[in-house]
This record gives sequence, C-alpha cells and structure tokens, in this order.
Amino acid sequence: MCGIVGLYLKNNDLQDQLGKLFAPMLSQMGDRGPDSSGFAVYRGGNQGNKIILYSPNHNYDWSGFKHSLKNRFKENFSLSHIYTHAILETNIVSKIFREWITVTFPELRVMSIGSTLEIYKEVGMPNEVMKHFNVSQMSGSHMIGHTRMATESAVNTEGAHPYNTGDDLCLVHNGSLSNHNDLKRWLTKEKGIIFQTENDTEVAAGYLAYKMDEGCSLVEALESSIKDLDGFYTFTVGTKSGFAVLRDPIACKPAVMAETDDWVAMASEFRAISRLPNVESAEVWEPKPGKIYSWGDK
Repeated sequence: MCGIVGLYLKNNDLQDQLGKLFAPMLSQMGDRGPDSSGFAVYRGGNQGNKIILYSPNHNYDWSGFKHSLKNRFKENFSLSHIYTHAILETNIVSKIFREWITVTFPELRVMSIGSTLEIYKEVGMPNEVMKHFNVSQMSGSHMIGHTRMATESAVNTEGAHPYNTGDDLCLVHNGSLSNHNDLKRWLTKEKGIIFQTENDTEVAAGYLAYKMDEGCSLVEALESSIKDLDGFYTFTVGTKSGFAVLRDPIACKPAVMAETDDWVAMASEFRAISRLPNVESAEVWEPKPGKIYSWGDK
C-alpha cells in the first residue's frame, strides 16, 4: 500500500496557497497508509542551512545540545521548535554537522538539511500530523508527502517518509527494494553516507544523493537507479528547484499525474488530485514504466 502525493507549482503566484492545496491531497491517502505520515516543503532560500531535527523523547532538553553546538562550531545559530521537531538555522557545512551529531548526540535524528527543504513526519494519520505542523498555512514552491503502511522496519517517526540524505534532496517511495542491504553497506563504506534507520527508502535516497554529488543531474541519477536498484517502486523526488517521478520498469506500484499551466501533481490515486484548481482542464496520465518525468531541475 502506502500513499504518495506531490505538488509542484509552475505559477509563482500560487506559492502562498501551497499548503492549502497540498493538505487535501495527503489527507486523501490516509487509508493507504495509516501508520505514519510525513511531508517535505520547499520554501524560502537561506544563505546557510535549515536543519530539521527530531528527538524520540518529546520532552527532550535542548539546552545541552545548544551548548555543545556553540562550543564545537563557534557559529551563530538559531533554534526554534514546532511540535516534536526543532529547526536549526546555521552556516555549518551539512556533511560536517551530520558526522558530529551522529557521534555526539546519537539520540537525535536529522530529518533534513538544505537551504530550502524542510521535512516533518510523525506516527499517525495525515490529518492529525498536518495539524501539528500547520501545513495549511505553509507557502512555497513544491511539496511531497507520504502515508505509510509498514512492510519492513519499525512503525515510528524515523521510519516514516520522506527521507533526506543530501542537501535539499528528498524521496518518498511506495514499494520495496531487494538489494538495499548490500547497497547500504557499499554507500556507507565507500561514499561515507550516514544512514539513521533500517528503512530501504533511506538507502534509495542515499543512492540518489551519491549520484548527484558525483555530478549527475536529477534525471541522470534516476536513470542510473533503474539499473542499480532492484525491486518494485514508485519514486517521487524533490530537489531545490525540481520535482520528478519514476515507476519501476514493470510499473508494479500505482501512480497518476496531472498537469496544467499552473501546476504539476502526482498521487497514488486520482482522488488525491481531484480537488486541485482547474483540474477539469488538466492533462491526466498514468506514468509509463521506467520513464522519468521531471520539472525544474533537469
């Protein structure tokens, strides 16, 4: 099962409405994934990084973290909170930060790092989760979301999608990968990618981050993934300026897309798209097996 939705705004005048347009889409996928829900929003553009953090201890004392961060990096930063997540704004290089926090604060999880990307997720149905994070009030250029019915790894916040392993890159996934353990070992040993969970989707996100760090475009990274990732999947991927969809070569998992002059949307089922403005005039299609559909970042 699992439900995927994505909305990419081609018309900048709609950016203030992004959350209001996106929320009903994710809500419609609740019965496909009742275990947990999550979403990625691309908004703003910082000089440094926005780092979204999560602690399984909802009463976590962040004072020790702030003290240690200041002593280690000697950088100015701000730390704010939204429900169970913390938003750290800083100029610290993301790779250095990931290595430091993994060793120094192993109880914390990095949800996302990027100049525009923010990822929020929690256990629970999408309406409940979105209410906690005020999704309907969010603005931005694009959003990607997921509702999970676990087929592997634990039902917890860390096991929810989306996943981020490279700056401003995120992935949601419906399906399963059969070679993720071998690929994870290779990416960890040879490429130094840090993984925080046992989820196969995080490995796919790590693979895309590795390919793009090597100089591949989003489309080129996804083309390579068709050869290197074994399994059944529908992927929806976000980057700082881009949005892409890929189904495996036999199209085992469902997906539908729609496009107007103002927006591009995808979902596991059309009902998630049906309430978007001017949907009656949209071009609607089912993504073909093994074909990459992308907008923005080529």
